[in-house]
Amino acid sequence: MKSGLSTLWSIMASLVLWPLAAAQVPASSPMTLQQVLDIAKARNPLLLSAARHVDATRSSEVTAGLRVNPTFTVSGADVSLPANNPSSPYSYVGNVSRLFERGQKRRWRLDIARSTIGVAESQYNDQQRLTVLQVKNAFTNMLAAKGALDIAHENLESYHKTVELSRARLDAGDISKTDFERIDLQLAEFESDFDTAQLNLTQAGDALQLLMGLERPDPDFHIAGELDRRGIVSTLDTLEQQALTHRPDYLAAEQSVNLANANVKLADAGATADPTLGAEFERVGVYNSAGFQISIPLRVFDRNQGEKQRTRYEAQSFRMAETAARNQVISDVEQAWAAYESARRVAERYNSHYLAESERVRSNLEFSYRHGAATLLDYLDGLRDYRQIHLDALAANLQVWLSIHQLSYAAATEVAP
Repeated sequence: MKSGLSTLWSIMASLVLWPLAAAQVPASSPMTLQQVLDIAKARNPLLLSAARHVDATRSSEVTAGLRVNPTFTVSGADVSLPANNPSSPYSYVGNVSRLFERGQKRRWRLDIARSTIGVAESQYNDQQRLTVLQVKNAFTNMLAAKGALDIAHENLESYHKTVELSRARLDAGDISKTDFERIDLQLAEFESDFDTAQLNLTQAGDALQLLMGLERPDPDFHIAGELDRRGIVSTLDTLEQQALTHRPDYLAAEQSVNLANANVKLADAGATADPTLGAEFERVGVYNSAGFQISIPLRVFDRNQGEKQRTRYEAQSFRMAETAARNQVISDVEQAWAAYESARRVAERYNSHYLAESERVRSNLEFSYRHGAATLLDYLDGLRDYRQIHLDALAANLQVWLSIHQLSYAAATEVAP
């Protein structure tokens, strides 16, 4: 019940904060991941749709708790004849009857409705969990796109200086025009890298704003964050236990078993006979009389055998599905953990060794080339190695964060430091 109330409050808060979030979207100041997540939770159309579905499902509890309405019947005969006609006097009959359910059918209907609501709430929470993962990944991809743009800009600016230096050497007669043109031709590659990086950043920003629920991408949209290396403090066993406790899809599987058991009980209750009790008042001519009636169906042939058998098979099916969901949870956490460990090792190699080495090689070759001690091809190879190593290191750091987000998603617990 506490989880249901918390989910309801979160849904209501999202609906209330939606217009406020729209007004609080900053146009120029960079947004943090938490700010982006808050807006996405309040404005993402798929989440709002899922919240409405929970509201609609909640109404089923009201319907399930309703009792059977009584029936009131009035009839008359020979009402056009005189009241003192002894051979055929007029008559009026009023009848009130009501079916009384046995076997606690109302109780089991309420159990079914509440279990259905629990499943719907867990599905909503699972949709929110997926949306949070998508937003985190999009945010991280945008940070990586910003990093790639910075690398492309740095390489382009550095090579611009090389071209200008080569132009001065051409004017001084130190190099031939052909050598200068070979250097200048390489500038096209760096310019292309810069344009591609700009496009990737724009597309990453549009994808993130779409998940935030913004109708139109804002060209001035910026984010703030870093892709620095960080480790997590949780262990695999702890994350597996947290996943089994908090994963909404697994909770939905457990709740589906409760729903199936309630259906079994309702099917058993459906085999009981429900009596209909009635009372009537009759006036014939000048005489009044009262009576009653009891109607009890005889369950000779139809004892709800088919529903009882079907619901039991369904219950077995849901129990097997719960076992499969539990196995899937463990598998998801272990796979996400393995992906994180692999990404962390790759990032460690780049950040602890290859980045610094590529910077030294590029600086040495640039110095040597400018002083005539290295060839153009050697210098260009050093630039390409520097560019590629930095992009590979950026991709490695990106993969670490994506694996952390995936691990948080698999465990339904925030593991980011």
